[in-house]
Amino acid sequence: MADGVLIRAAVPADAEGLARIAADESVFGNLLRLPHSTAAQWRSWVESVSMDELLLVAERDGELLGFAGLMAAAKSPRRRHARTLLIAVAQPAQGQGIGSLFMQTLIDAADRWLAVLRIELGVFAKNAPAYRLYQKFGFVEEGVQRGFAFRDGSYQDVILMARLSPGLLPQQIT
Repeated sequence: MADGVLIRAAVPADAEGLARIAADESVFGNLLRLPHSTAAQWRSWVESVSMDELLLVAERDGELLGFAGLMAAAKSPRRRHARTLLIAVAQPAQGQGIGSLFMQTLIDAADRWLAVLRIELGVFAKNAPAYRLYQKFGFVEEGVQRGFAFRDGSYQDVILMARLSPGLLPQQIT
């Protein structure tokens, strides 16, 4: 716990708080969900998280401040070494280090407990604060997907980034 912020596993009872966070336009625009998600939809998602995935929430004084996770990158057993990172911080809690707390916790879990070699993510090209956060934690740009998603009335580009675990990195990757 840092500055009264508790990072813990998400549970189905968090669904109302997750729906509230995602409903905020400053958060919603960076997610790939449709508008007006219900608490029931969020509950279903939390309940669907598998044993080899990690979904966390940040909480202070009983209020959810954000959510983050490491989700299976693909269903293929040949991609078990990779996870997709997701992160969202409620607008009032942005700029308070919540994203960094999530990143530290997720990277620690990936490197020390999940044997994850590769963490992948896509960040909207116009989301500079998130891009800088990912760079701070060792993510590098791998490419751009043009017109990746429809957002706020137009097609937007997404920057693909990844981080390879230094402790699990093979001697030579080709």
